[in-house]
Amino acid sequence: MLLIGYGNPGRGDDGLGPAFAERIERAALPGVRVMIDYQLTVDHALAVAGADRVVFADALIADEGAFQFKASAAVTDAEITSHALSPEAVLTLARTLYDVTPAAFVLGITGQDFGEVKEGLSRQAQRNLDDALTFFCDWVAA
Repeated sequence: MLLIGYGNPGRGDDGLGPAFAERIERAALPGVRVMIDYQLTVDHALAVAGADRVVFADALIADEGAFQFKASAAVTDAEITSHALSPEAVLTLARTLYDVTPAAFVLGITGQDFGEVKEGLSRQAQRNLDDALTFFCDWVAA
């Protein structure tokens, strides 16, 4: 399985994706390969094509729960640019270029402090991150 955590740690809670991926990397879960980046790009399609399952972890703005976990898939109308792709666009590229369609999921971890240039997560985002980590570890083990 491939986990891609992405976001900007220099923008407060926007760093939830990378923080999640770093914690999973330190946990060294068997069978989980981790990538960390600022944003999804066309380059991620090759990595996704080499995985049987992929989880995209990112910050989620203004959601009521600690996190959301949902299935994702390639789409026919993905907007594909040179950078800043959606998970669905990366999956579409993997299907188009490599004829591979891994099982895919998006893990959105709720944050509340975005935009200001600063490092570190808010207290609530840290609690949400902890909840998402517990869920993910249990999900991988199941």
